[in-house]
Amino acid sequence: MSYDYDQFLVTVQQKAGISREKAVLAARATLETLAERLSSGEARDLAEQLPPELTPYLPPRGDAEGFDVEEFLRRVAEREGVDVATAKRHALAVFAALGRFVDEHELADMAAELAKDYAAFVAEAEGRFFRLLPAEEFYERVADRAGIRPEDAPRATGAVLETLAERIAGGEVVDLIAQLPIELHPALRRGAARTRKAKRMSLDEFVARVAEREEIDPWQAREHVRAVFETLREAIDHREFLDVTAQLPAEYAAVGARP
Repeated sequence: MSYDYDQFLVTVQQKAGISREKAVLAARATLETLAERLSSGEARDLAEQLPPELTPYLPPRGDAEGFDVEEFLRRVAEREGVDVATAKRHALAVFAALGRFVDEHELADMAAELAKDYAAFVAEAEGRFFRLLPAEEFYERVADRAGIRPEDAPRATGAVLETLAERIAGGEVVDLIAQLPIELHPALRRGAARTRKAKRMSLDEFVARVAEREEIDPWQAREHVRAVFETLREAIDHREFLDVTAQLPAEYAAVGARP
């Protein structure tokens, strides 16, 4: 066993807070899934810079499969035999270890083949600070602001984000997904799938759609909209919040959806 391989596993262990045995499983599951997501050439180039013990986990597989980060984590979880939340924590640790062995140029090549929703993983490999607000914390803040039970916050959040994805441009939805936890992605993708371009709607129309999705009164829905937008302001970077809210009419300021 090479010293470099040992150091790779130690990095995974320390970042994920797991045993060596689990670090081995996490490294294998993450790298095998990454090999499916990358082109054969890029997988080979990455393998060349890693300890030889890891090379079998990055075999050339032909054309890259263009799956999103949700599918990436589902595959990692299946290979490891863990839930998706655990797979995400382990995969982030493996990307951090990649960053210690792969040079800057190769990391840039890898990042170029990954979609924007892999931003947290790329940032981990590049050693940049990227704090993705956990879904549980997002829901807690929404519940507190809306005055609802924590168990009702996911439904309220999903209704607002799905409607927002219908209201803004598809490219902006992609950028938003990159900065939000995986649990919030399905609602955004559902909304984006319903329209090819941003759908104009007044604030009252926006609130009415949220109310219909949640099956609640419009006045309650308005408070849920406000709670989600105020939490979004904290969860994503300032520039992204400006990009999203710039597409909304001035009247949306009433629910915190303007700079």
